[in-house]
Amino acid sequence: MSAPDGLVILAIDQGTTGTTVLLVDRTGTVVARGYREIPTYYPHPGWVEQDAEEIWQRSLEAVADALGQCPGRRVVAIGIANQRETTILWDDSNSRPVARAIVWQCRRTSEICDCLRAAGLSDDVSRRTGLVIDPYFSATKVQWLLDTNPDLRTRASNGAIRFGTVDSWLIWKLSGGAAHRTDYSNASRTMLYNIYERRWDEMLTGRLGIPMSLLPEVVGSRSMFATSAAIALPNGITLPSGIPISGVAGDQQAALFGQACFEPGMVKCTYGTGAFLLLNSGSSPVRSHSGLLTTLACGAEGEPIFALEGSVFVAGAAIQWLRDELGIVERAADTEALATRISDNEGVYFVPAFVGLGAPYWDPSARGAVVGLTRGAGRLHLVRAALEAIAYQTRDVVDAMSRDGGPTARELRVDGGAAANNFLTQFQADILGTSVVRPRITETTGMGAAYLAGLEIGFWSSAEEVSQLWQVDRRFSPSIDAERRSTLYRGWRRAVATVQALHDGS
Repeated sequence: MSAPDGLVILAIDQGTTGTTVLLVDRTGTVVARGYREIPTYYPHPGWVEQDAEEIWQRSLEAVADALGQCPGRRVVAIGIANQRETTILWDDSNSRPVARAIVWQCRRTSEICDCLRAAGLSDDVSRRTGLVIDPYFSATKVQWLLDTNPDLRTRASNGAIRFGTVDSWLIWKLSGGAAHRTDYSNASRTMLYNIYERRWDEMLTGRLGIPMSLLPEVVGSRSMFATSAAIALPNGITLPSGIPISGVAGDQQAALFGQACFEPGMVKCTYGTGAFLLLNSGSSPVRSHSGLLTTLACGAEGEPIFALEGSVFVAGAAIQWLRDELGIVERAADTEALATRISDNEGVYFVPAFVGLGAPYWDPSARGAVVGLTRGAGRLHLVRAALEAIAYQTRDVVDAMSRDGGPTARELRVDGGAAANNFLTQFQADILGTSVVRPRITETTGMGAAYLAGLEIGFWSSAEEVSQLWQVDRRFSPSIDAERRSTLYRGWRRAVATVQALHDGS
């Protein structure tokens, strides 16, 4: 049953593919939902861009959709979850973007990263930020924007330009330009933030030539970031002024919170454009030797905690490629039925390294390939291989977490759009050899943003209450034996090695 008081939290989940807006009541029920796709631009091979104004306008349209479904509901707080690392610069005086947003997937700064590694900065970056030097993160994107536009660098040095990840951009716009803030989780993904000392790192900003005045103030994920300005929405509704923006987290940390992974050792995987695994390591950081990242998340009481993360760059994006570029599926949802029409993939492996390989390989120059094709291979094999690739890449990360000695995970909690695919979730359990659990609400990123915002204003009393709202939809247990599991995974590792050998020219 829905709560009777008519009060709701408005959660904005601004992802890479689109913006989802949820209205959540006290019982954890999603009473309304809005969605708008976000255009993405590819001006050169390996470049990925979006328009920050389009992100803002489409987000407003999604808010209008949700609010229009339930007149009479009163929004008492706003939570934001966002695609991380995506980099936006805007003019302080008129709030207009000065360039297109550079999306987290963009590889244009590979040469800058090569130079930083050659200069011996890898250890410094790891010790200070918990990250590896890679185009994935915001720092080199900011440097590239300033280096390619001398006038922009001058304006930035004079304090006239603001930098933010998408959360900061939305906070700025929602507050009418009154607040330039971010949270610990998003700051920890910039490659500019010292996660151990909780401050912007002056050595790194200086080395990359990024003025400190460009950077937002960093606060906890459960904080009073700002209050809303009165905003006219596209359907004639007005979002009132004075609504607290009280919960913000990067999408993967928001999903960790939305999955109620409050105890060390709990791990979740979000299947979105990419696939992202976070393991709650509590107050003690786990420093990876296996290609994973140490990052900040939000604990049960709002305190910053550490998490061990593995980022797979291409997961659901591979299914989109099958649909949009090859035209071999009409809808992503069709892949489950197609994959189950064959009982075995007969040695066909798809390595979707469209923008390089993420964790644990960190090979930005690798490119995708299909390995093991025979004359009998066809559409069904490619669809099945694309789904299996998501599960194989997830196991790569889980194995790396185990090698790093992180807290042992008893199960994998999954969410995101592809978590609804029963073939994928069952194959994930098979290839991991452990239980995979899907919650009733798979939009845990938006739910995490809602819970953060609601807890900050007392809408919910405690993380324990939030844990009771989280419910299991289905548990998937392994259905193949260890020998079969090992054989399948060895084939995947050979396929990855083939891709890397092609890149190396060996």
